[in-house]
Amino acid sequence: MLILILGIIVFLGIHSVRIVAPEWRLAKMEQWGENTWKGLYSVISLVGFVLLVWGYGMARPDAPVLYEPPVWMKHVTALLMLFAFIFLGLFIAKAGRMKPALKHPMLIAIKTWALAHLLANGDLASLILFLSFLAWAVVDRIAIKRQERAGLAAPYIVPGPVSNDVIGVVIGLVLYVLFVWKLHALLIGVQPM
Repeated sequence: MLILILGIIVFLGIHSVRIVAPEWRLAKMEQWGENTWKGLYSVISLVGFVLLVWGYGMARPDAPVLYEPPVWMKHVTALLMLFAFIFLGLFIAKAGRMKPALKHPMLIAIKTWALAHLLANGDLASLILFLSFLAWAVVDRIAIKRQERAGLAAPYIVPGPVSNDVIGVVIGLVLYVLFVWKLHALLIGVQPM
């Protein structure tokens, strides 16, 4: 469980610099250069992610079960995950009409993913992991709103053609099918269906 918690702290910690120290982040990007900042950010993120996945894999089999979700909740989770992947696809694709309307499709995807997994998993390791990500995404969205008002973040995404929305939805659907079919079992070790 300690490695899981350490991974969460490292991964969400580096992703929280923009939340807790936006001016410091901008100053470091200017001082070091954007590519150096992004490189350091990526390395720390990767280390945190590896620790998180490794720690979750070790903690989950022995974690105490705090609640057992009903079997039908897995179907609700599957439906929510479809939307989470569509939001992710919209984040990946160039802006169409939906990306500006959603404003932050990646954060919506993370919140949907975390909520879906909280509905399907009642063990302590899952609660720690998914509640951490859900709380972080909520706090990040609030911070972005404040930063937009203070002029520290771009408040508006320029809309593009609807064809970009179609591309984003297709990306999300393909990722969803791949995860249900093989990737979830391969990467996470659990068959989702």
